[in-house]
Amino acid sequence: MNHPASQASIQPQATRREFIKTTGRIAAVSALAGVALPHVHAAEDNTVRLAIIGCGPRGTGAVGNAFSAPDSPFKLVAMADLFDEKLQKAHGALTRQFPGKMDVPSERQFIGFDAYKKAMDCIRPGTGDIAMLTTRAAFRPTHFKQAVARGLNVFMEKSFAADAGGIKQLLKTNEEALAKGLKVACGFQCRHSTARQALIARMRNGDMGDIIFIRAYRLQSGGMMGPHKPDANELLWQIRQPVALLWSSGGTWMENMIHQVDECCWIKDSWPVSAHGMGGRAPWSTDCSQNFDNYTIEYTFADGAKALVQGRFWPGCYNEFATFAHGTRCAAQFSGNVHAATVHTYNDQRIANDNIAWQAEKEACGPWDAEWRDFLDAIRKNQPYNELKRAALSNLVSLMGRAAVHSGRIVTWEEATSSTFRFCDVDALTPESKPPFMPDAQGRYPAPIPGKWSEI
Repeated sequence: MNHPASQASIQPQATRREFIKTTGRIAAVSALAGVALPHVHAAEDNTVRLAIIGCGPRGTGAVGNAFSAPDSPFKLVAMADLFDEKLQKAHGALTRQFPGKMDVPSERQFIGFDAYKKAMDCIRPGTGDIAMLTTRAAFRPTHFKQAVARGLNVFMEKSFAADAGGIKQLLKTNEEALAKGLKVACGFQCRHSTARQALIARMRNGDMGDIIFIRAYRLQSGGMMGPHKPDANELLWQIRQPVALLWSSGGTWMENMIHQVDECCWIKDSWPVSAHGMGGRAPWSTDCSQNFDNYTIEYTFADGAKALVQGRFWPGCYNEFATFAHGTRCAAQFSGNVHAATVHTYNDQRIANDNIAWQAEKEACGPWDAEWRDFLDAIRKNQPYNELKRAALSNLVSLMGRAAVHSGRIVTWEEATSSTFRFCDVDALTPESKPPFMPDAQGRYPAPIPGKWSEI
């Protein structure tokens, strides 16, 4: 479909944190202007200490986002990763940009599968200190469990688990987090967009009538993975791949489309009862990953409303990055290119710039800054703040859709919520462990075959 209102050029390689750089640090200043700093420690020390677990671009960017707050109370005191070169690269980049915020000497730089425990031991429970969980999704439930056991506040990035069993573990651990009053922020930054919140309010007031159809797209160029290098450690090599293996990251659908799925659930204020989908790979593809090149998933809600979520990751095609909602009275655009706050309603169902009826006010800051604004405010006021359940269940909806496409069948919400499926026992992994998927003689990993594949 051609949607004139959303034709802004998509940058295929634009990432969450690259977009933050383009918005500039002025937005961050605006986001947190006037937020008083909390006295979360003894009077002589108001610092909020951070420990980062996962030092890739996403984790490094999240730390930079926190540091960019005016009069920021944050200081990074510990870093953990499986790979020393990643940690050193992140340490160097953050030190150059935020020298006054870095206090991570070599003795607080930890490498290995147990590094997360050592990093968390460097920050203090019962304070405002935060464990930042930004590794591959498979490790999130394990790291969250340790953080909660230590009594630490948590900021975690999406995706939150790679399989339904991981979601169950997150939800169980969160019961303890709630009992302890721990603050948990999850990386669905668009939930903190004031423009989207304004449109949600109009929807709840009935301005659009009943929402009966939602369309969400992320159509962009994608990357392919080459064959495994025979001389590399197989497990560590797989973990290095950002979105290629289902067991570690959840795959390209989870990493790229989870925000759009969450927007659909937010718009409907409910979870779908079923998911039905189709997808596939381009002919003669040399991609060695487990991903499909395209996914189309139809979610059905209890009232019969539908949400159609499409992801295509292939060059030379029509691009779109947007979410639209259709009510019985009119349509609306809910989200724009690279999560931009392109938010407005139309006079009727026609999606066109000359048909806009209402437009949200310009936001004071981007959603990434807003999520830190809200998190900091909760710390400052010592108010309840826990986004885990909502985020985990949206993650489960995404897993429903992925399973429907990969298996070639309808997957129900009841089936998803009762599933304990795990790709592997992450807690038992060591550098010598055999991963759950192995390459064939050509270095290709097993891609799902609809009608035969099962992952929920």
